[in-house]
Amino acid sequence: MEVAVLDKKWIEEHFETLPLWQQSAYTDFAAMVADEANTFPCIPARKGFLSNHLRYSFIGDPREEQSIKTLALCIKEYNKHCQTFGNYTTHTIFFKTPDDMHKFEVADYNNLFWSVLNNLTKFDDIDWPMEIPTDSSHNEWEFCFNGEPYFVSCATPAHKIRKSRHFSTLLMAFQPRWIFEEINHSTAFGRKLKKLIRQRINEYDEIPAHPDLKWYGQKGSNEWKQYFLSDDNDSPSKCPFLRMQNSLIFPQNKEH
Repeated sequence: MEVAVLDKKWIEEHFETLPLWQQSAYTDFAAMVADEANTFPCIPARKGFLSNHLRYSFIGDPREEQSIKTLALCIKEYNKHCQTFGNYTTHTIFFKTPDDMHKFEVADYNNLFWSVLNNLTKFDDIDWPMEIPTDSSHNEWEFCFNGEPYFVSCATPAHKIRKSRHFSTLLMAFQPRWIFEEINHSTAFGRKLKKLIRQRINEYDEIPAHPDLKWYGQKGSNEWKQYFLSDDNDSPSKCPFLRMQNSLIFPQNKEH
């Protein structure tokens, strides 16, 4: 089990020592986020990459229990030092995505994404933060792990129309809630940034910004709906998040 939380400098200095799938994942990510010609919509992610605020972990097949254990340890390690990494830090997780997973549809990845979050909580040994509601229908709910609230987003190989949610492997990004202290509807900076991001989404994707994308805490907003966006404008009616107490459960994906 390799627990590693890496920065851009370390990866680039040790690039040739990485397994090929890790080299490919990082290269694809760097090309996507730093592209000058086709600007990635998420400005904080772009700033975080260029400023070396982001941290990265490479995790095995997300359907395996060992991978979830490793992910839990990596997030705990990230959490120890994340406040020193910079205002645009995010823990970017690249999952090994075998050939059979590249046949998955968006719905399959949606099931897999929520199984990762659900199973992850099995390894959470710190109480849910008192200031964060445990009811996911509450507009101030956020996924929490190791006492830290995170906004979690996901990109997959199956997304085609919503290109900002497409990536060559299964990718999950854990953004600590504290990085949004200056990026919210109550600040002029936050409102300006949101407007610019929306403009870029409309240029980058083949579909307008998803209607579920709203400010944290806004009336009628559900954070969980924003974690995994469909490749259309469909919106789920029921939250798939469950805090696991017993054995891990992985989805049974249909044959392709």
